[in-house]
Formats: sequence, structure tokens, C-alpha cells
Amino acid sequence: MDLHDGERIIFEGHPSWRATLAFYIKALLIAAVVVLVLSLVTDISVVLWAVVGLVLVVLVGFVKRMTTVYTITNQRLRIKRGFIARKVQQTRIDRVQNVNTDQSVVERILQVGTVDFDTAGTDDSEFKFAGVSQPEQVVEAVERAQSTQSAQELADTGPEAGRSI
Repeated sequence: MDLHDGERIIFEGHPSWRATLAFYIKALLIAAVVVLVLSLVTDISVVLWAVVGLVLVVLVGFVKRMTTVYTITNQRLRIKRGFIARKVQQTRIDRVQNVNTDQSVVERILQVGTVDFDTAGTDDSEFKFAGVSQPEQVVEAVERAQSTQSAQELADTGPEAGRSI
């Protein structure tokens, strides 16, 4: 990530491996059905198709997880997704108005969740850090970033900026 002048990283991470468990379960069920169909249609053994299916599911889950990067700096929030095709979302930290967390019962057990950011002046309703470990720590990182930026803005303007001559 290219940092701006004076910018520093407060939090950087990927979705938790625990959050990819739901993906693995769904994908393995689909792979099992595909393996059964392929084993009936072809002369290749069920075991070989099962191994190929398992390897593909694990590889896709790992690549998907590792190519998603969530970053919080003292100036902005950033989500980078993708390996070949890339999607980057970012917003300035001062545009963040609300930070909400969402955890299902299973996610609470796995200690993962989604942190949803409401930003000023945008319709980008999908600005979320999904599947992060310890989502409350992500919220604290955003609060630190916002307080750091507020302190920096105050230092830049100085006490004289509010006075009229």
C-alpha cells in the first residue's frame, strides 16, 4: 500500500481463517455432489475426483482469504480484493460516521464478525470488513485513527486558526 505523507498503518489484516469455514463447508458439499456425478460419468475413480475437489476447494478458499486485505491508517480505510482482477475501495477516515459490528451465534463462537462502516456522502453500502477476527478490536482501531486525525488537524490549524483579527 502506498502511504501518503504522514500516514501510518494502525490495522492491517485479512479475513480470519475461521471465517472461511462456512465457505469450506458449502464448497465441500458442492464438490461432493460434483465428484459423485463425475465418477458416474467418467471412468476415473471417486477417490481421485475427491482429492482433486478437496485440493481445489482448499486452494480457492486460501487464495480468496489471502487476496483480501483490510487496512486502517490514520487517514483512510481501505479494502483490497482480488488477485488477477483487483477491486480497491477506500474512504477518508474523517468520512466515517458510524461503525457497526455484526456477529451471528456461530460467528461469536468462532470469534469473527463483520464491521460495517457508514460513510458521509456516499452510497457505498458494501464498505465492510467481513470475517475479521475480534471485530471489536477493529472498531477500536478506527476510533484511534479518528482521534489521531483530529489531533493532527488541530495541530495543523493551531489555536490561532479559530480567532478573527
